[in-house]
Amino acid sequence: MPQLERPDGAEIRWDETGDGPTVLIANLLYGHPGMIAGLAHDLSADHRVITYDLRGTGGSSRRGPYDPVVDAIDLEAVLEHVGGAAVTVAIGDAGMRAVRVAASRPDLLPTVVESGTSLLAAAAGGSDALSASDSVLEALETLLENDYRAAIRSIVESANPGLSEEEMRDRVQRVIAHCPQEPALRRMRTWIRDDATEAARALGDRLWILDHPGNPWFPSQLVERLPELLPEARHKALADGAMSRPELTAEVVRVITGGSFVAGE
Repeated sequence: MPQLERPDGAEIRWDETGDGPTVLIANLLYGHPGMIAGLAHDLSADHRVITYDLRGTGGSSRRGPYDPVVDAIDLEAVLEHVGGAAVTVAIGDAGMRAVRVAASRPDLLPTVVESGTSLLAAAAGGSDALSASDSVLEALETLLENDYRAAIRSIVESANPGLSEEEMRDRVQRVIAHCPQEPALRRMRTWIRDDATEAARALGDRLWILDHPGNPWFPSQLVERLPELLPEARHKALADGAMSRPELTAEVVRVITGGSFVAGE
């Protein structure tokens, strides 16, 4: 995979596959490439798909700082390097960095598709729904600090209740091998307290929110406040997320880019 050198000496590993309109998939803070492999494979049938490792993870440099400002700057640099992207599909906390780049550089990133409702949670402020999310995330932050493996297992179990014990151990090990404790903990701490609402609102209808019933991290009640919180954002409910049912998210991307491939054909 090619490396992009940053001014501070860090290197960001990125990759591309397929041909067509460019789509960048921005993974969540601890996400290893296998988690988005299905979506990348589906979209590569008629898109040029860009993926990259956050600094501190995978093949990128183990060099911080691991904070929202630097992560957004790194994302912007990747987009500049590859010539921009028609769409970024952002998983979880990746939505924070994606909307910031899209708001300041629409020439590089016209549209953000957020898989999940974390942007709504930040915008909701002190709502009851957000309070529930806060308590879960703060408990997870404590566990990440004290028992990293147990914290990752808790994350994997909540999102994949049907995994066998062998599959569970494999998933946990892959996450830990990809993302060390320090960048995971630092990013979780900032994610809990981060608020990219201003940037998200600035996108207007260039922002798509995909919500998935049963999301263990952010309650579905948040979607009811979408017209209030992000009044111009587009919304679509999908049965499952970008990792468990990648073809559903891929269909949304094709609506945006005009791609013609239909999964299963």
